[in-house]
Amino acid sequence: MLVSEFDYELPAALIAQHPVPQRSASRLLRLNAQTGAIEDLKFTDLPRLVGPEDALVLNDTRVIKARLAGRKASGGRIELFVERALGAREALALIRASHRPAAGSELLIEDVSVKVEGREGELYKVRFAEDIDGVLERFGAVPLPPYIRHAPQAADAERYQTVYAAVPGAVAAPTAGLHFDPSILKKIEQRGATLAKITLHVGFGTFQPVRVEEVEAHRMHKERYRISRETMQSISGKRVLAVGTTSLRTLEAAARSGSLEGETDLFIYPGFEFRAVKRLLTNFHLPKSTLLMLVSAFAGMDNIRKAYAHAIAERYRFFSYGDAMLIER
Repeated sequence: MLVSEFDYELPAALIAQHPVPQRSASRLLRLNAQTGAIEDLKFTDLPRLVGPEDALVLNDTRVIKARLAGRKASGGRIELFVERALGAREALALIRASHRPAAGSELLIEDVSVKVEGREGELYKVRFAEDIDGVLERFGAVPLPPYIRHAPQAADAERYQTVYAAVPGAVAAPTAGLHFDPSILKKIEQRGATLAKITLHVGFGTFQPVRVEEVEAHRMHKERYRISRETMQSISGKRVLAVGTTSLRTLEAAARSGSLEGETDLFIYPGFEFRAVKRLLTNFHLPKSTLLMLVSAFAGMDNIRKAYAHAIAERYRFFSYGDAMLIER
């Protein structure tokens, strides 16, 4: 299967650069994957589409201020992107610099020293002279996706975060959850549906393009996840609606491994057999991306092509700050 099969033309004007004023004011495209039927709705219609038989699974990861501007001890500018903390002062990070920093070299984030300890694949292992959490809070910026052209603003620190974010560790938001506000969550509970939480810390791989020609040759980066036993019990026997591709990947990874906690590099593309999830709430995804491959696996490639063409014609907003899509298998 070729990556080029997942390409499409998107007018640049449809890439949402800012969120809508109210979280739940987005549009909602409903796709029935069995019939191919498409319905144009509002996100505020979602509560009426669920009931006591449903369990909505939300990813409660919290985006950290992972992007740090700094310099080498020798003076050259660098950008350090914390992918994950390994301890209070140790982390794996991407480093952008004119020349790759060597092991043992020193970087400076304002007045904080960061020592480069070595490489682990595309990432560097680094040690901060102070606790990482404090450095990120003081000097870090929200790592907005590269297609959002404005520099991170104060509003992004709030809006590029779900209202139920609780566990710090992600470098990108689980964007399907950005549409929920407390009122929508309350209405869903009043309908008798179950709200359950899982955690998957979205890694830097979500920003990386697919660099191979054949889908099967691509390898996903590992991401950490955790599902509590209480969550598994609460969704047992329910019709599971995964809020976002991260929730879906977590549930499907656990269904295959039998493990409720660990790392996953599960790659979902057409031909995948779904075991845990029946419905998916998601945003509209980039051409040739692994997320577009995932929704194509869930709904069928022809259905997704048709739905995306409809969304473009109807001027839906695309990507992280864009509109939502409910896929029903």
